[in-house]
Amino acid sequence: MKTLVQHLAQYASYHRNPRNVITHIIGIPIIVISAAALLAKLALTVNGVTLSAAMALAAASIVFYLRLDIGLGLIMAALMTGSVVIGTQIAALPTQEWLLISVGSFVVGWIIQFIGHYFEGRKPAFVDDMSGLAIGPLFVTAEVLFLLGLRRELRDAMLQDQQP
Repeated sequence: MKTLVQHLAQYASYHRNPRNVITHIIGIPIIVISAAALLAKLALTVNGVTLSAAMALAAASIVFYLRLDIGLGLIMAALMTGSVVIGTQIAALPTQEWLLISVGSFVVGWIIQFIGHYFEGRKPAFVDDMSGLAIGPLFVTAEVLFLLGLRRELRDAMLQDQQP
């Protein structure tokens, strides 16, 4: 299994243009919440407890993030849980509103991403490695922490390990 630094460095190598990073800081949360809204409709209630595909995917993602880094994993757990809560609220809307919001925001989020990759002049990371779909939200969280002056040692290690 790749380390946190290896994952982030590989992802960062596709995201060197600051405009691309900014579009990801905007677009990825929109995509994550809209995906949670879409997956929240796939739910099963057993003994009064409702479990959804959004919850299952979030749980699997959280385990992955925690295995990479406890601190970032805990932040991601809070963010993923919030995304599932918001997604579940959107999924509770009437079908037409749910589809309009969830599909519409999913498309808008990806458009924002592709605008960023236009600036970058490079295809998205997930095209070469599907793990990029899971690393994207983690990368955005790390980039926000870096902007706040936090986790400098991680940023330095990530930049040092980047592939050309």
